[in-house]
Amino acid sequence: MAKIIKHKPSPGEPLSFLKEFTQARIAIGATGTSIPTGQSLAFKLAHAHARDAVYSVMDSEFLADELMQFNLPVLHLHSQASSREQYLQRPDLGRLLDELSVNRLADQIENKGIVLILADGLSATAINQNAVELLKLLIPKLIAAKVKLAPLCLVEQGRVAIGDGIAAELGASLSVILIGERPGLSAADSMGAYLTYAPKPGLRDDSRNCISNIRPEGLPVTVAADKLFYLIQEALTRKISGVALKDNEGLLSDK
Repeated sequence: MAKIIKHKPSPGEPLSFLKEFTQARIAIGATGTSIPTGQSLAFKLAHAHARDAVYSVMDSEFLADELMQFNLPVLHLHSQASSREQYLQRPDLGRLLDELSVNRLADQIENKGIVLILADGLSATAINQNAVELLKLLIPKLIAAKVKLAPLCLVEQGRVAIGDGIAAELGASLSVILIGERPGLSAADSMGAYLTYAPKPGLRDDSRNCISNIRPEGLPVTVAADKLFYLIQEALTRKISGVALKDNEGLLSDK
């Protein structure tokens, strides 16, 4: 049985001990009818980090160089959103490939394997910092399991559903898109991983499985890579994904 450790709250801050378990803004104190100056400044700083993350830029050159270690072709793609402003105002354009990208994919040999996609999403910072580290753990597992891999794809101004079009053009049986998540006031570097079996344009989000909050202070890449590998194996075996695919890893089977 796990040992229960009791914490002694600081005087005047009965919930302060909870800060050990969460980055949520709790036990911030009070000065009269307002919050302390330090907490007010911390809030403004966190808000600035979140805004910076939304407007951060994918370091495509760095990522392409890092991806070369996997000995797979790397394709540079772009959505129909021509600028960050248009991307934020027109989510629909972020789900569609531009003409040049479609032509680039059409030149590739059809691949029935898995396509791994990196997209900036709403925090390119998250991709720049976390994506390669996750792939360093995931790709060797896939190779050892003899899973066929399509070219790696880097997508600028992309949203989750753009992976459906990429996979369809490549003839991939399954897609995994690593994408920067909407930054919160304590998580400007959070990355999500979305898995879709039999991807094609027009699918709804209930067709996908999601692993969220991948970052050093959230879900570690080691745990995320293991979970993603498990879900990929289950999806390929059962030929399903989304709400039909349950995460039963570690559960005892019925006798």
